[in-house]
Amino acid sequence: MKLNRKIGIVTGAASGIGLAIAVGLAKEGANITIADLDEDGGNKAVAKIKELGREALFVRTNVTKREDCIRLIDETAKKFGRIDILVNNAGLQFVSPITEFPEDKWDLLIGVMITGAFLCTKYSLPYMIRQKSGRIINVSSIHGLIAAKFKSAYVSAKHGVIGLTKVTALEMAEHGITANAICPTFVRTPLVDKQIDDQAKAHGIPREEVLEKVILAEAPMKRMLEPEEVADLAVYLASDSARNITGTAIAIDEGWTAQ
Repeated sequence: MKLNRKIGIVTGAASGIGLAIAVGLAKEGANITIADLDEDGGNKAVAKIKELGREALFVRTNVTKREDCIRLIDETAKKFGRIDILVNNAGLQFVSPITEFPEDKWDLLIGVMITGAFLCTKYSLPYMIRQKSGRIINVSSIHGLIAAKFKSAYVSAKHGVIGLTKVTALEMAEHGITANAICPTFVRTPLVDKQIDDQAKAHGIPREEVLEKVILAEAPMKRMLEPEEVADLAVYLASDSARNITGTAIAIDEGWTAQ
């Protein structure tokens, strides 16, 4: 197995992309800490990991809070003795024109996706530096590479995630630690499903037209990704095979950015 006895932390891992990544890492031998606000989903994720014969821990975590991020890292290190892989995946969406965008929603999205990634990275790195090895994997988005209407906070945050990834890669290169970002197009998750009604309202079109005219409009392959497809790339980036890949933002976009 590619990741035998490695220790991974995945934020936002109670469902969707985060859960798929946690399961993917575990299938390759990693023991996993599940970080999420959803206790029921988090405990179910732990059970799935244990069914694969790996150890797992759930830590209820609000990644916008410094004390929660510190506790997440400390509890992982206490249980497993080391930290090899950090996947900053926690995210959420809010769709609204800039002129109507609620400022509390702006603060929340930036807090979860930028501040949260920064805090978890900051407190994980000392363990990785001592080990002279580590993998930081940040889940950005196609909207970390290009913009979209009505998503000012999300687009700003996902662009920022790529900037944080590059800085981390440059600072940590001498310590044998890599940092990369994954930029998927729309993935079949509860988060995207919730967006359909929001996008219908923002664009003034029926819900049934959102998939064709918004979600898949710019993707030449005209399909949504499955969470496991994102997980496969995360597993590769966590492995020794990717030890010389760092500071990159890798798109899984079905040709979107080729245009």
